Parts: sequence; structure tokens; C-alpha cells
Amino acid sequence: MGEAGGFLRHGRETVHYRPVAERVRDWREVWEPLPLDEVAVQAARCMDCGIPSCHGACPLANLIPDWNDLVYKGDWRAASQRLHATNNFPEFTGRLCPAPCEGSCVLGINDDPVAIKSVEMAIADRAFAEGWEVPRPPTQKTDRSVAVIGSGPAGLAAAQQLTRAGHRVVVFERAPLPGGLLRYGIPDFKMEKSVLDRRLDQMRAEGTEFRCNVDAGIDLPVEDLRRDFDALLLAGGATIARDLALPGRQLEGIHLAMEYLTTPEISAAGRHVVILGGGDTGADCLGTAHRQGALSVHQLEILPRPPEDRAPDNPWPQWPLVFRTSAAHEEGGERLFGVATERFVDDGLGNVRAIQGRQVQGFEPIPGTEFEIPCDLVILALGFLGPQWTGLLEELGVDLDRRGNVKRKADWMTSLPGVFVAGDMGRGQSLIVWAIAEGRSAAAAIDRWLMGETLLPAAV
Repeated sequence: MGEAGGFLRHGRETVHYRPVAERVRDWREVWEPLPLDEVAVQAARCMDCGIPSCHGACPLANLIPDWNDLVYKGDWRAASQRLHATNNFPEFTGRLCPAPCEGSCVLGINDDPVAIKSVEMAIADRAFAEGWEVPRPPTQKTDRSVAVIGSGPAGLAAAQQLTRAGHRVVVFERAPLPGGLLRYGIPDFKMEKSVLDRRLDQMRAEGTEFRCNVDAGIDLPVEDLRRDFDALLLAGGATIARDLALPGRQLEGIHLAMEYLTTPEISAAGRHVVILGGGDTGADCLGTAHRQGALSVHQLEILPRPPEDRAPDNPWPQWPLVFRTSAAHEEGGERLFGVATERFVDDGLGNVRAIQGRQVQGFEPIPGTEFEIPCDLVILALGFLGPQWTGLLEELGVDLDRRGNVKRKADWMTSLPGVFVAGDMGRGQSLIVWAIAEGRSAAAAIDRWLMGETLLPAAV
């Protein structure tokens, strides 16, 4: 625990956000880290709660009270060791995870929860700054090899664990640089790419090999993968975006979110923007549009506006389904809840000029609530349906579940011996913390399958 009774004396404090007028003019991270002495005060709020529910809510089972206590006592290096014992990339989760641990913090029953995420990021960043987080190459190598397909958080976590276990690991990535959505889907204002690159440098120094611009199953035949590697891990993510088949969908100026976020030629500069979808990806598009100089931005969500506080049917320690405002929402734009788009309006030249919709209740349209919003850029941020079937999965012939994800057994193996799956490709669209947890667990399963036993920890 932290300071005895610290939660009674200290209020919750998280990272400080830079002024809106300043941060929308650049692509740097939107926050300034808490001073280390203030981080220690936040760690001191961690209670001696007997049963730390934060463990159960965290897919990685992070030892949160342990490293909070160590930070409070000033032993930051030991805190880093305890943090990295369960999480390969706390600098990623400290920035990007929605922190289900905080939603189940015991203190949150009747007070503000411990600022776990801010403490986690501070520990991880100090570990790099002080030179504590160094490459850890294996002391002994095996004669086994593993191909990891996909370099998002699941693939990276598995690759690092398997490399440290002594196996030869090659990560294949079809994009020009490794990182998956960490590089190509997360804007710099949420996580600067130097944060990703320093961890990739560590992995290379440990012995992990990255081969980019390789679309496995197309550029690299399945027969070669199966011949050259003892095991194969599918960690390609859920990359098929959910589209919206409405009248006018073919018009120019309507784009999927990932297309918008990764294509410099698509800009919101001087345009009226509508974002369909109220989740994290929609917020990423919102912040991007602000920085590109959009004239106006509307973000539409079909679900009703969440309540300010927990509803009676959403008790602790469930994830609190409450109204949230991200840094991007603080920067501007208008959010509309309980509305559905019905058509995209043509300007007569093949370009979108507006959307038409109406309010809904329980997904049913409410008569007399029709509206039109002028726009010349529409971004569809409606989530993802599952992994891409054509190419690698089709060539392998792995079984899929009824949702279209790669079917897996309890040992993380697919329907093919020696072929494993982790992350969104098998789970469906989910959180970064689940991806890392599954990557670690799949690595342990692969190591056991290759060697007959394993010392690698399994998170789930």
C-alpha cells in the first residue's frame, strides 16, 4: 500500500494537459508529465484494501499496489522492475489504455480512484530516462524459430517474450515500418513515435528481427513460412473496418477512419467535417481534424449520451459507463448522441455536401426529428469487423469462429498444429492491454509447445 490514510489527505491528480490553444498547433503529446514528487503523492493514495480489485480488472494482472507503494517510498527502480514483470510496454498502456484498473479501484466506490495510469506512465518513462530499461538478450539460445505475423502490441509482446526465451524470432509487417496501429493508427498527439521507436530499438538489440514491406501469404508464401519456422503466430489484428452502406456512400469525400488517419493527402483543412462514431478512433479523427485546420467538426454517436455518474445497474467494480471527455473533445467540435445517419447528400458534382439523419431511441427513428448537417468531409469511425480473410488466412486454411475471427483453442493454437493466434485477430476488436496480455500468454504457449515446458508467464 501507499501512505497510511493517504487517500484521506490527498486528492486525485493526473497528468496535466497543455493549453488547448497551444497543443492544437502542433502534433506533440497533449499532456505534460506530473512532477515526480506529485506522482509519489498520487501513489500514496493507494489503499491497503485487502483485495485489490484493480488486479482482476487488468488483463495483465499488473501488480498495481506493489509499484504504487515502491513509488511512494522512493524506490523507482524497484517499481519499474515490478511493473515490467507483468507488462512489456507500460509506456504504451500508460498513454493509450482506458485504465479498467481505475474503474475497479476500491477507492472509487465513494471517492476518486487512484491515478494508476499516470503513475504507470511516469514509472515507464523514468525507467528509460535513467537507463534502467535496457536490452535483455537471452543468456542461452535454442535451435527453434518463430515467425510472428503483425507488429502491433500483441505481436510485439509475444516477440519480445519469445526472443528472451532464446528462440529466433522474426516479425513480419506489411507496412513500411513496425508498430501496427501503434504507428499508423494512433496520432502523435496521443503517443509520439519516439516512444515506440525506443522500445523497438531495445527489441532489436535483444535479437528480434523485423522484416517490413512483407505481406505474409502474398509476398511470402505460406509454404516458405511453414518450412522455415517451427511455429507461427498470427497477430495481424482486426483490420476490416465496418462500413456504412447508405445512399450516397460512393460520393467523394467519404473515408474510413484508418484511411483518413494514415493518408496525408486526405486533409480536413478548410473543410466542414462529420465523424460518424463516438469511440476512441472517432476522437483520434477529431483531434487530427483540429490540427489540420477544420472549419467545423460534428461527431455523431447512435447510442444515447451516457450519464454523468454510474447508473444503478452499473455498480462498482464494473467498468463505469459514464460520460467521458477526451483531450480531443476539449479542443472543440460538437458531439451529438442518439442520432443515426440515413443518407449522404450529393453536391451535384459527385462530392458529399451534407449528411441527413434523425434522432433515434433504442435504434428506432423518432418521427419529426430529421436534420441535415452540411459537410464536405465524412469520416467513418465505426469500429472493425475482424481480420482480413484473403491472403494469409485463406492460404493457411485456418478455421474461423462465427464472428469471422481466427478460432483458437485454450492453448492459443489454431486448427493447424504449430500455428497460434493472439490479439484482435482471434479476439476481435479490443483494448491494447488485452493485446499485450494475449501476446504474452501466446508466447508462453508457443514456448511450451516448442520445448515441452516454459518459464514464461501467462497473463490470461
